[in-house]
Amino acid sequence: SSPSGVDDGSFNEDNYNGILSFIGKHPSSTVTPVKEPTGDTAAAVQAVADIVADYDVIVCCGFQFAGITQVAQDNPDVAFILVDAFPADAEGQDTEVDNIYAMQFKEQESGFFAGMAAALETKSNKVAVVNGIAYPSNVNYQYGFECGVKYVNGTEGMNVEVVELPSYAGTDVTGANVGGNYVGNFSDEATGKVLGNALIAEGVDILFVAAGGSGNGVFTAAKEAEGVKVIGCDVDQYDDGANGDSNIVLTSGLKVMHDTVYNVLNEVKDGSFKGANVTLTAADDATGFVSEEGRCQLTAEAIEKINAAQALLKEGKIVPAANFNGVTPETFTW
Repeated sequence: SSPSGVDDGSFNEDNYNGILSFIGKHPSSTVTPVKEPTGDTAAAVQAVADIVADYDVIVCCGFQFAGITQVAQDNPDVAFILVDAFPADAEGQDTEVDNIYAMQFKEQESGFFAGMAAALETKSNKVAVVNGIAYPSNVNYQYGFECGVKYVNGTEGMNVEVVELPSYAGTDVTGANVGGNYVGNFSDEATGKVLGNALIAEGVDILFVAAGGSGNGVFTAAKEAEGVKVIGCDVDQYDDGANGDSNIVLTSGLKVMHDTVYNVLNEVKDGSFKGANVTLTAADDATGFVSEEGRCQLTAEAIEKINAAQALLKEGKIVPAANFNGVTPETFTW
């Protein structure tokens, strides 16, 4: 896993839950959580190489593991599940490998729903997204959020501002400045809280938190403030929002990883496993948002409007910006 570990309440934990579900059906199987503590791409690949001989399957959680291609090719009897990236060749280009099932998601879709939710529910007309590191999946969340706010502004005649602090701007994998609010790590709760407090001081009253374990610090900042809500990420984080008799979680943007991890492990078990590079979308029910009563605080009107946009998105009539899809929040239209 990435530095935030398998109990981060978000990205890593959702993948881990898919593994635990498989073990629940196949109790003779076991899992060993291995946390790569730095988030560095070379260190991530080395961490996999260090343990590859000991396991039948290795689930690699995060873009930083994209470079496992050679390790996988050198160990053809080991199955790999790569989450949030496709395997890269020596030149850094995407490639397919027989023993790597790699999944990416259109995080910009979940980010779009989060942006709509924030814009529809803000009281201060100032919202923000907090991210961990500007890997493509995290930039996708940011760009999608910005597009969701822009969509609401355009369709509802609103003027909601997405607040960005220049000192926390992100730099993506190509070296481009993508703006946003980046903690710089997925396991730095202290900086997450500092950043959360800084945004709240700017008048932000709804924060979309896509920062792994660093996001826990943003949650704390929101709990200590008045009238501030957060939008969870990857999984339903409503329980994490409990704050005395109240709850700070407005909704959560979803990326459904556990089902795919579970299904691919079953394919390994029954012998049908094969490598593939797959991009999962709202049309696959792999992205979305929490709208269930008791698990969110969205108004019925907001849910209706987000559902309508979700249907248009599934039809391809709304295409939010992503890190590398040729659309930016500035050029996004519908």
